[in-house]
Amino acid sequence: MTPDQHQAAAEMLLKAEKSGQQCGLLSLAYPGMTLEDAYAVQQALIQVKLASGRRKVGWKIGLTSRAMQQALNITTPDSGLLLDDMVFAHGATVPKGRFIQPRIEAEIAFVMKSPLAGADCTRADVIAATDYVTPSLEILDTRILRADPDTGEARIITDTISDNAANAGVVLSQERHAIDAHDLRWVGAIVQRDGVVEETGLGAGVLNDPVTSVLWLARRMAEYGQVIEAGDIVLSGSFIRPIECPSGSEIQADFGAFGSVALSFE
Repeated sequence: MTPDQHQAAAEMLLKAEKSGQQCGLLSLAYPGMTLEDAYAVQQALIQVKLASGRRKVGWKIGLTSRAMQQALNITTPDSGLLLDDMVFAHGATVPKGRFIQPRIEAEIAFVMKSPLAGADCTRADVIAATDYVTPSLEILDTRILRADPDTGEARIITDTISDNAANAGVVLSQERHAIDAHDLRWVGAIVQRDGVVEETGLGAGVLNDPVTSVLWLARRMAEYGQVIEAGDIVLSGSFIRPIECPSGSEIQADFGAFGSVALSFE
């Protein structure tokens, strides 16, 4: 893809988000699209938002579970950016029409106290750079059709990455923990929608340790000259399958001694 095509694809995504009408699969419009192209589209999308006054507040890491990687036939996670208008308070209600097809995932969020990046970054560096960890919900949305209506082709990894890794929002718990206060591999959640348990999972579902996920992001950034900055939120990846959230849904995620986090959809 050319830089002009990257920009054109980003404009398609922006139009879909503003109109609430999903666009077609970029992987079909640009059949030779690579992962590098997808990240270039994502960057073009984010640059437009930053130019309009939005502010970066962190990063999301996706496709960290073995099941999701196998489903998309990949062997690596993906990443996207969190912007200030994506942050919702614990217990907040998402206004009707804010998203197209919202879903949620349960994750362990890291909030950083010092910068982190570099190809030689270590697990110890991640731990030292973390201010605290907390339960979180990630709101997913898709500005791209999940499947092409004519061919039946499903969206693939290049579609997802281009669409800011399907990120739409984040909710942080009010609980804060030192990173060494819990074994994050054994931190789990029971996630309910409208009082019914939909999913359960453990932190070990994220690359066997959520710290490993943050380490992957820090090392990947070395390739692009980027840095996880002090104060950034980092969503380490979901350890449950996405839960559909139609209008009226009430989500409760119980992380036990680690805390809880909730969100409703108008």
